[in-house]
Amino acid sequence: MSGQIKRVKRELKFKGEIIDFYQDTMEIDGDHTVVWDFIKHKGAAAVVPVCEDGKIWMVRQYRNALERYTLEVPAGALNEEEEPGILCAGRELEEETGFKSENLEWLITLRTTVAFCNEKIEVYVARDLIPSRQHLDEDEFIDLKAYTIDQLKEKIFSGEIEDAKTVSALLAYDMKYGKKE
Repeated sequence: MSGQIKRVKRELKFKGEIIDFYQDTMEIDGDHTVVWDFIKHKGAAAVVPVCEDGKIWMVRQYRNALERYTLEVPAGALNEEEEPGILCAGRELEEETGFKSENLEWLITLRTTVAFCNEKIEVYVARDLIPSRQHLDEDEFIDLKAYTIDQLKEKIFSGEIEDAKTVSALLAYDMKYGKKE
């Protein structure tokens, strides 16, 4: 097993709104170099919005990378790398669902694609939802619907829900709270 890995150069290839793409030249054990892709992501937060009856609000939206609609927990990018995830989660909850919550609890932290990306998503549970109004971005078109956790698990295991943050968030929520509620 190799023990000595050192970055000798990082070259910015593309700078985007949410991600920056780099190529890193890496030295392995001091005797050869390789080039690895690296995507720097400013981070994100997601939220599992729980209704009084225990159902969970989900958003259905078009995802260009997949060329189809997906069913997901509400989520979005941090405004800046230093923004606390809980603030982002609260903002995304209101923007995408039209609900606020003063009862956000950290659930899990995810690293989505560790082989080439540093993206970190902090996931929160929102309870005691307060009706507000959606504040969708100009490129967001979201349908909102509440489901039971059992319905959502069926959608995961049938392959209808594939989004990693959503699968992780829902299964973590079920493991932590499923037997209690």
